[in-house]
Amino acid sequence: MKKKFAEDKKELFALGEELFRHPELGYKEFTNKKILTEYFAKNGLKVTDLGFRTAFKVSVGSGSPHIGLIAELDALPTLGHPFASKEDNAAHSCGHSTQCAIMAYALVKLKDVIKNGTVTLYFTPAEEFTDIAFRKELIRRHEINYIGGKVNMLTAGQFDGEDLFIHLHTMGEGEYHFSLNTSLAGFMYKEITFRGKATHAAVAPDKGVNALNAFVLFDNAIHMLRETFREEDCVRIHGILSDGGQTVNSIPEKTVYECYVRAMNNDALQSTAEKVDNAAKHCAKALGATVSIKTTPGYLPMNQNELINDIIRENMLKYCKAEEIHDYEKSMAAGDIGDLSLFKPTVQFGYSGFKGNCHGKDLCVCDEDRAYFEPSAIVYDTVLYLLEHPAYTDRIIREFEPKISREDYLDYLNR
Repeated sequence: MKKKFAEDKKELFALGEELFRHPELGYKEFTNKKILTEYFAKNGLKVTDLGFRTAFKVSVGSGSPHIGLIAELDALPTLGHPFASKEDNAAHSCGHSTQCAIMAYALVKLKDVIKNGTVTLYFTPAEEFTDIAFRKELIRRHEINYIGGKVNMLTAGQFDGEDLFIHLHTMGEGEYHFSLNTSLAGFMYKEITFRGKATHAAVAPDKGVNALNAFVLFDNAIHMLRETFREEDCVRIHGILSDGGQTVNSIPEKTVYECYVRAMNNDALQSTAEKVDNAAKHCAKALGATVSIKTTPGYLPMNQNELINDIIRENMLKYCKAEEIHDYEKSMAAGDIGDLSLFKPTVQFGYSGFKGNCHGKDLCVCDEDRAYFEPSAIVYDTVLYLLEHPAYTDRIIREFEPKISREDYLDYLNR
């Protein structure tokens, strides 16, 4: 069967290329879903719709243990990417299309070899925390409940039946072949609106209150706060000024700053968010402006399961040397896989085969074996090991302790 796995890899490459050329933003991944549905139908498998517009799953086998696989459907806006959508600049500049091909191919190959146990592959929408106005409209229309795809699925109980989860993500261009046990940060999204009073900018600036100046003072306060951040917390604050004023000829009455607050642990995330809020309030007051702050929970830090990663490591070593595996990196990236990892034994490993920068207009596959075949084979071999060694899988399940209760999680999301 392993020989057949390799013989069919051109089918894997073709699927990946087709998905890469059809990027769609979150909750709009209808073409990607159609491509994958047709691929599974061709291989004798039916998909099950899960709602939230584009979410779906495919299962093979029966009984326990029950292993979950995760692949993300969405692209993100990337100006100048050669395959960017003309409609909204969506491009697979984060490599999610390769995840979908990798996992789909592995599941199809597992279909004929599983003797005991179940494998369910989830295709999740909207991992990228973007296109916020559209998603808030979907929330208003009750089509989704939260911004992130896995957060919606998690709170709806759609991941409850699996014992553990395996996910993977491109590392982009770099020196390593694979990565393991990488930490992911948590983050929250803030929309901070400063309001002043408009007057003629040349004739009577003294009669106005400059909202842009309030933002500039706040921005400098954030820079001054940076020396208070502990290095081990890996705090990041980054954003854009999405509205800097209404016209050049008037004192700006309104400015809007959108930002992420990131940190490697939840305590640092919460304390930093409080510092940002305090800076905004006091800088606005200092100049006679007012401020309103809307905070949306983002994703929580990743909790990697080392017992699963130990098996993945052994399978990685079939394709690289030990020193080519990047271990225990602290990555400031974030994903809603972090939220799932608080409830179930979960891993996300990294793979290579790309050139260019993640989220950049130059990201593309440069080595199909590394970007598709090797990670798919690693997933395949790891799943088979876990199914064929139930004592080890039972240990993973037995030793895992959830990091948060469902009630506390919902309180966090809905605060």
